[in-house]
Parts: sequence; C-alpha cells; structure tokens
Amino acid sequence: MTNREIAEVFEKVADMLAIRGDQIHRILAYRRAAESIRGLSRDLKHIQAEGELTEVHGIGQTLAAKIEEMLTTGGLAFYDKLAKEIPPALVELMRIEGLGPKRIKQIYDSLGITTLEELAAAAEAGKLRNLPGLGEKSETKIKESIAALQRHGDDRTLLGTAWPIAQEILAELQAVEGVTQSAVGGSLRRMRETIGDVDLLVASQDSAPVMERFRSLSSVETVLGSGPTKTTVQLLNGLQVDLRVLPAERWGTLLVYFTGNKEHNVKLREMALKKGYSLNEHSFTPLNGGEELLCATEEEVYAVLGLPTILPTLREDRGEIEAALQGKLPVVVRPEEILADLHMHTTWSDGRLPVLEMAQAAKAWGYRYIAITDHSASLGVVKGMDTERLLAQAEEIRAANEALGPDFRVLHGTEMEIKADGTLDYPDEALAQLDFVIASLHTSLKQPQEDITARLLAAIENPHVDMIGHPTGRLLPERQGADLEMEAVLQAAARTGTILEINANPRRLDLRDVHVRRAIELGVKLSINTDAHHPDQFDLMHYGVATAQRGWATAAEVVNTWPVEKLLAYLNR
Repeated sequence: MTNREIAEVFEKVADMLAIRGDQIHRILAYRRAAESIRGLSRDLKHIQAEGELTEVHGIGQTLAAKIEEMLTTGGLAFYDKLAKEIPPALVELMRIEGLGPKRIKQIYDSLGITTLEELAAAAEAGKLRNLPGLGEKSETKIKESIAALQRHGDDRTLLGTAWPIAQEILAELQAVEGVTQSAVGGSLRRMRETIGDVDLLVASQDSAPVMERFRSLSSVETVLGSGPTKTTVQLLNGLQVDLRVLPAERWGTLLVYFTGNKEHNVKLREMALKKGYSLNEHSFTPLNGGEELLCATEEEVYAVLGLPTILPTLREDRGEIEAALQGKLPVVVRPEEILADLHMHTTWSDGRLPVLEMAQAAKAWGYRYIAITDHSASLGVVKGMDTERLLAQAEEIRAANEALGPDFRVLHGTEMEIKADGTLDYPDEALAQLDFVIASLHTSLKQPQEDITARLLAAIENPHVDMIGHPTGRLLPERQGADLEMEAVLQAAARTGTILEINANPRRLDLRDVHVRRAIELGVKLSINTDAHHPDQFDLMHYGVATAQRGWATAAEVVNTWPVEKLLAYLNR
C-alpha cells in the first residue's frame, strides 16, 4: 500500500470510530497519523525497513504495527472488523451539514440507513422527525443540506478560489459604517492549499448592520443561522461562510482564537491557564474572578502568554510555539523580499504576450529581473520549441535587455520536459548556452514510484539543470501528481545544489509546505515562481510565499530574493 492509501484508511477509521462513539483522543490519534503520513517526504516502506516508524510525528507503537500490517498484507484487520460494526458507507453521511457522528449512529441504529440515497428517501417520507432529539425542523434542515450537497458537492475549496471570494465579501463589510477592522480567519488565513469553509472576522461596536449587509449579499444562497455575534451563510457556489463580529477592543483575541488550528489553540489556552486565565475569542478571564483582560491586537495576546507574535501561516502546531519560546522561530520570507520571477511563458510557447511585453510588465510590477522559460519540444500541445527555435529566441531576449536598460535583466531560460524514458528534451550543448534551465514533469505521471523518481533524479544530476519546476506535476484538485520518493529527490537536490520550485499557482503549490520544511532542513535552495502565462498571474506570487512560510523558509533560502549577480554566481559555481 502507498502512503496515500494508508492515510486514507486511517482517515476512514477515525470517522468510523467517531460514529461508534469512541474516546476523542483515539479518534484524533488516527487523524493526526493520517495528516503526518500525507506530509511525509519518504515512502513508509523505507521508513519501516529502517525501523523508524515511531519516529514519525503522531505514530506510536500501536499505529506503527498497523502500518506494518498494511505494508505487508495490503489490508488492515482492524478496519475489516470495525467495518462489520460500522458500515464504511456511513462515513459519507458526515458530508451533510448538521449531521454529527452521534446522530448518524442513531439514524443507523433506528432505521438501518447507511447511504445518502437512503437518508434522502427517509427524510422525504417523514421517517426522521420521530426519532428522539430530531423533529420536523431538523428533518427539514437535513433535507435542505442533502439538496445543497447534491447541487454543490462538498469537495474542499482551493485556496485560490476561496481567497478572492473572501476578499470581495470583506470589502463589502468594511464599507459598513462603524467597521474598523476586517480579516479572514481559520485555514484560509493560515493559507492552507484547500479549505473547508471560510471564516470572516470583523470589528465593530454595532454588529447588527454588519450582519444585515452580510445576509443580503447577492452571492448568498441560504442563511443557515444568524445571531448578534455570528452569522453563517451558504453562497451560490456552495461555499459556507461564517462571519463573527466583536467590538474593536476584543479584536486581538478574536483574531488569535479563529486563526490557529485546533492543536495550536489548545496549547495557547493551556499556557493561559498556567498564568491564571481562561482564553477565548472575547478575552482573557481571570480564573479567580476579577476584571477580564482585553486585547485589541494579536501582539498583545501573544505578549500576555510570554510569546513573540507568531505569523498566521505558522500556526499549525508544528513546533512553532516551542521554537518561539526558545527564541528560535525563523524570520520567514515575505512578499516584499521577492526580487524576480524565474518561471514564465511567452508567445514562443503557450504564453499570451511576447518577450518584451512580458518583461515590461514584470518591471512595472517591481521585479528587478526575470527568466523567460518557454516549453520544450515534447510538449507539442503548448507549442513547445525545438532546439533551433530555442536558440533563435536568444535574439529577442537580447533585444528586450537593450530596450529595458541596465537596471533590469531578462534571463534566457527554458522549461524543459523530462521525458517518459528519463531523457531530457535538449542536448547539453544547447542547455549550456542558456542562463537558466528548468526541468519539469508534465507527462506519464502515473509511472511506478521507482521509475518516475528515477526520471527526476536523472534531471537533478544533470549539471546544466538549475531548477526542478513544480516537482510532482500535480494539478489541484483533480490530479494528485507523481508518487515520488520525495526524500530521495530532496537529498539529491541538496547534494547537487539543484533549486526546487515552489510553484505559486494555487492549482499547484508544488512543493507542498511539508516538503519545503524538509528541504530547508537538508539545505536545499528554493525558488518561488508564478509560472505566469500573462502578467495578470503575477499576483499569484503571494500564494507561493505563503507556502514557503508554512515550510519555515527564510529569504536566504529562496534564490529569487537574491540580487541577480548572486544568483548567476550560484548557477555558474
């Protein structure tokens, strides 16, 4: 079984245990293990062979034994046994808004319902309203949730889809009289690659007009609930959005409470308890009575806890609190430190503008240099260039440099295909004439792990290859990308000095944040690029920077924060 398959089994087990009513710590153990496995850079079978399964975060002896069983037999007896008690199909019912594990178990025990279709039929027939704790209103809500699920589905929403929607709504709410602050919260503020729903936070002394504006937005399909401090709606595109409004003097605790993930926030609350306070979105409340402590800024909240302010993208309980306490939290890369974009396309392949116009737009954007990296011949579907056209492009690059003057530099590069047999599209003598060479995987991504990893390693070992573009080749949400042995890739990049790309397009975000973190540990150099095919895509850069931040990357480790002279010296070393 692959890492992905084992993680999926653990996720299903966690849901089935929740439905059965097991202790929460047992359920969370499986969820944490699944998340850790999805983020591994190494294949579990190699970790097992070295006897290091329990070294993986969240994997103890019990779960290590289950992983060994799946790696050895291709199945898990515990899952099969659990499935006889809790039909795996019940997990699908957890997709329905308002149906929790206990309610699903009750419906199953009472009516024998295991599928969404059976539940929909029972609701239409009025069979749910007579169950204890339900009633006609609850039955109606379940019917509405099923209908919404059928209209919109429940797949997690891409960061690049949710972010602009949230910003548009915040702009509407910020215009309401009395609103002094507004921000996104939750996983969206942490810039995770996909999000479940959107949390919006607003500071205002009077919440009523803010809630009214929110409920009346043209993008709202259904108001799921509304009160003085919280309103929940479903948008026409199916996205659920929660709005919370508190006075400005409580803005700091509101932001902190609704930004960090569950584990990060639990640790903050534990630290508050040790200092004699309970902490929630409203304030610090003294345990022995007395006046509550209000915080208008996040900085104040963290200061009360004896911590420096932790950047939102880091609040994932991946050691950031411990590092902050020890004064070892890195100063991660910021958007304003990016000096260049080293991956973009022009009309020489599948871009929308010629070289000069793309370069002029990049200079106007504020960059100091760029690399033009059009596709190679194997990608004929995007007008990939043969060697003759590649070398002919050099003249246009020279002309662009002359037109733009000495304070801006256009590097001549390529995004060269790593072919299915592991060879590269261009001969070494052609590559030697370029300033910057990217090698990427686009095709035959479903090759066995050993074969596709070997393809990438061959490119990394080529002394003319400067960077590996979007290493797994994934396209979210439909294409998971190559099943690479990431540890081998990262080790090879560290050994050869090959740069690995963080592709900022939100459909890629490749490298993933967990692999960025491992790359940093190994000393791999990174580059954050937009893969732009038009200047409109330059504004995708912040997604890539956020991914780098989530991997704890500093500016020193990101080569396109360097002056062009330093980069060229590194490439020519």
